[in-house]
Amino acid sequence: MNGEELTEQETALYDRQIRVWGADAQRRLSKSHILVYGMKGTIAEVFATATLKLTKNVSFFMLIRAVSEEALSANFLIPPDESVCSGKTLAELCCDSLREFNPMVRVSVEKGDLASLGAEFFEKFDVVVISCCSLASKKLINEKCRKLSKRVSFYAVDCRDCCGEIFVDLQKYNYAKKKTDGATECELQYPSFQEAISVPWRSLPRKVSKLYFAMRVIERFEEAEGRKPGEIYIEDLPAVLKLKKELCEAQSVNESHIPDTLLERLVMGAKEFPPVCAIIGGTLGQEVIKAISSKGDPLKNFFFFDATDGKGMIEDISNPNLES
Repeated sequence: MNGEELTEQETALYDRQIRVWGADAQRRLSKSHILVYGMKGTIAEVFATATLKLTKNVSFFMLIRAVSEEALSANFLIPPDESVCSGKTLAELCCDSLREFNPMVRVSVEKGDLASLGAEFFEKFDVVVISCCSLASKKLINEKCRKLSKRVSFYAVDCRDCCGEIFVDLQKYNYAKKKTDGATECELQYPSFQEAISVPWRSLPRKVSKLYFAMRVIERFEEAEGRKPGEIYIEDLPAVLKLKKELCEAQSVNESHIPDTLLERLVMGAKEFPPVCAIIGGTLGQEVIKAISSKGDPLKNFFFFDATDGKGMIEDISNPNLES
């Protein structure tokens, strides 16, 4: 195929989506390579959305992690039969299930610590998706992607109980937007994760999602305490609320921007909630497809969901100087 022509089998299998976005977009999907880190419930939903639309030249790389009790409850790619799970890592079990989803998709497993890998490792990918990573890892991996000679789409996703967050960095991104009289070419300029979370809180609109502020507090707390993502407990709530007060004072914003009840839910619900995984993961899967195919308005640059009110919110949190 050599990334130029679709086979008869691919054309037949993907006929419906080819008619929606065209053969050129499907060809881009057919030769894309995706790196995924953190095989949790949210990422399983990303796979469910993306693998059905991708073709045989796509490679998924997952770093090996042991199967945990939490993973068994939130990740539907793990077989319920314990005998099947015996002796296999989380990534290996998910690989087996993904091959059944779409046999044309090639799935591979890599070992190692993602943050310690050099920039050359990321050069072979078109999309990088990381899940439940530390604040330092998000910054580091995002910057490695931005320093490459090619544009690599970067996504960071975090799901805690009934709340979820997606961050998107497509760098300088060009895409086709459908209109009644045809299509028009559009361009968006994205900030890095570091730039986005460095925007002064007092300069943000008053209606910005409270989850944006709450997630920053949780990230900062885990980093200050040397905790792994999600390694936080109800006993930590007084210290988290103290940090919230300090950050609000430093940013000159009212503490009401971050309700104590919201932080309490995030602290108590560090584990993933499967229904929220489906919403967050499904949304992210569609965004990955958009980024590869260059079709449709992409998300810029945060998406938040809170199951308590059932609302999803897109927030553009960027330095005004970066706007095109």
